[in-house]
Amino acid sequence: MQDTATASPKPTTKANASGPLAGTRIVEFAGIGPGPFGSMLLSDMGAEVITLVRAGQKPQGAAARGRTVVTVDLKDKASVAEVLNLLDGADALVEGYRPGVMERLGLGPELVMARNPKLVYARMTGWGQTGPLAQAAGHDINYISITGALAAIGPKERPVPPLNLVGDFGGGSLYLVVGILAALLEASKSGKGQVVDAAMCDGAASLITMFFDMTAAGRWKEGRESNMLDGGAHFYGTYECADGQFVSIGSIEPQFYALLRQIAGLTDTDYDAQMDIKQWPALKQKLAAVFKTKTRDEWCKLMEGTDVCFAPVLTMSEAAKHPHMVAREAFITHEGHTQPAPAPRFSRTPSAARPPVHSQIGDVVKAWGGK
Repeated sequence: MQDTATASPKPTTKANASGPLAGTRIVEFAGIGPGPFGSMLLSDMGAEVITLVRAGQKPQGAAARGRTVVTVDLKDKASVAEVLNLLDGADALVEGYRPGVMERLGLGPELVMARNPKLVYARMTGWGQTGPLAQAAGHDINYISITGALAAIGPKERPVPPLNLVGDFGGGSLYLVVGILAALLEASKSGKGQVVDAAMCDGAASLITMFFDMTAAGRWKEGRESNMLDGGAHFYGTYECADGQFVSIGSIEPQFYALLRQIAGLTDTDYDAQMDIKQWPALKQKLAAVFKTKTRDEWCKLMEGTDVCFAPVLTMSEAAKHPHMVAREAFITHEGHTQPAPAPRFSRTPSAARPPVHSQIGDVVKAWGGK
């Protein structure tokens, strides 16, 4: 990686978003993990997100950006009545409680949607609203365990959690947002809302569709480091460099593999057997020795920006300073902290990260035309 120690992300925050969801009203019942992150994505895209918190609860970090934070007591009947008035003017509701909690609070979908038939009622859970595990506690690692995803990730010795990216955010937040947007689009045509059951186990299972296809076609076998994309192939993986740093290569196509051989000096005819699975373990060892002859920065000077399909393996602090990420303003300084910028990008109605504000529920109801 080139020296960019003096580079810093350019702020792109705005006081008011002009994103494609501007004018969309969403009420979020504060939670942790995928619900708040999904609501952040909606807020970045311009939606007006009202986050209901209990006394003393303070949403923090990037996931809190763009919110109007309102304190409520859901155990108080008068407060619940105010929440119902607020939901009368909402386009969507986001909640992440265990199944049955919202019903016990007097805020279940049947009651709320009877008052506001166009409401999209989005429920974010790990196991889903039904099934034998619906009431059990769990976390990302559990939700991806039963989908087949976790078993495929890591070295041969044991599965390795891919942070909480696959269950919480990939299978959770992103499918929550897709479900909300699809239901809002349908409601604009039918005039009727619906319940969105976004389960992390469902989303994580959906994410590995390609690997089920490959298995059916005989191009994938169970067992970590046994396939092209799971670290089994010598031309698709990570390698340690002379300085203890790592680089990644993904030289799958013949022309990219040929370029890797050319730049790295892989003249040994053993490398001709690119797709011979039986040769992969030995070729991985040989290629590992080659990458240890140079530092990460030296390999970057040789390969970065070429068709080798190469990138340095960066820490988060390094990522914010990488020339490509700086040029694209992929990270911003918001509320005094470096964090990823809103994504995706829109040409006419750009998204923006906005600071959270605090309000009273009565003020929001009036602003939304209620009483």
